[in-house]
Amino acid sequence: MSTSTGSLTALRDCGVLQQEVPLAEFTTWRVGGPAQWLAEPISTEQIPELLQWSREEGLPVHIIGAGSNLLIADGGLPGLTLCLRRLQGSALNAETGRIRAAAGEPLPTLARRAAKAGLQGLEWAVGIPGTVGGAAVMNAGAQGGCTAEQLISVDVIRLSDPKPTLANLSREDLAFSYRHSALQTNPHLVVAAEFQLEPGHDSAELQRRTSGNLNHRTSTQPYKLPSCGSVFRNPEPEKAGRLIESLGLKGRAIGGAQVSELHANFIVNTGDATAEDIRALISLVQGEVMEAKGIALHPEVKRLGFETPD
Repeated sequence: MSTSTGSLTALRDCGVLQQEVPLAEFTTWRVGGPAQWLAEPISTEQIPELLQWSREEGLPVHIIGAGSNLLIADGGLPGLTLCLRRLQGSALNAETGRIRAAAGEPLPTLARRAAKAGLQGLEWAVGIPGTVGGAAVMNAGAQGGCTAEQLISVDVIRLSDPKPTLANLSREDLAFSYRHSALQTNPHLVVAAEFQLEPGHDSAELQRRTSGNLNHRTSTQPYKLPSCGSVFRNPEPEKAGRLIESLGLKGRAIGGAQVSELHANFIVNTGDATAEDIRALISLVQGEVMEAKGIALHPEVKRLGFETPD
């Protein structure tokens, strides 16, 4: 069944579907060329319709959230870019500790709400500049905590099905490991997630701890300049930032991209960086660390629109 022209016109009229939209404002690095088509659905029900239309038109589909841990090429993206950052909302049960959140719900917002409700388990997430959906895909984590510890299941749309269909995947289905989940290789679009937190804790203490985590991150990481968050996964037991700093690479720059003077595992946009500047600096750092230490640094960053995606 084809997508009706009327429904697509309605999506365009209400601003959900737009053409030739610059994507720099949709990434935390503030770089990236235009999307041929950009859709920002505000309800899960709009997504299958957009996916069906893209399939009928033969358009490739790219999925983004808050735009952190993401590098979009200067030439932009062909096809349909589906941005889920407006797909927000969450429901918390203070008695059971169960949380259900939409894919576009900002992690810091969810962490603060949980702490206020006396639910323990997401205090680490307050400084993560991402969304619930992105956290599930990447197994986001910080300060000793990670998504896999609290996530129970995700609702996904199976992109490989002839007609986009909704399914539920358990934590076991997601095969979590360090900064990885099965969602990174399977054609699924996360639309919601459920978490199990520990109820009955002192709200004031959890809020104090959450604020402390945020203060620590903002004082040790370059929050005043655009970045994607941490660029490289830690090659345990080593720390990527320490390896990079030990080689004197803090401050190294290519164009407007610079290895942060504050934290070496961050690359910042000093004002006029291009995606190519950032890509080249990532490659330079990887090469320097490999040559000096014999250690391969693997980016946490997802690349879109490049000839070699990752």
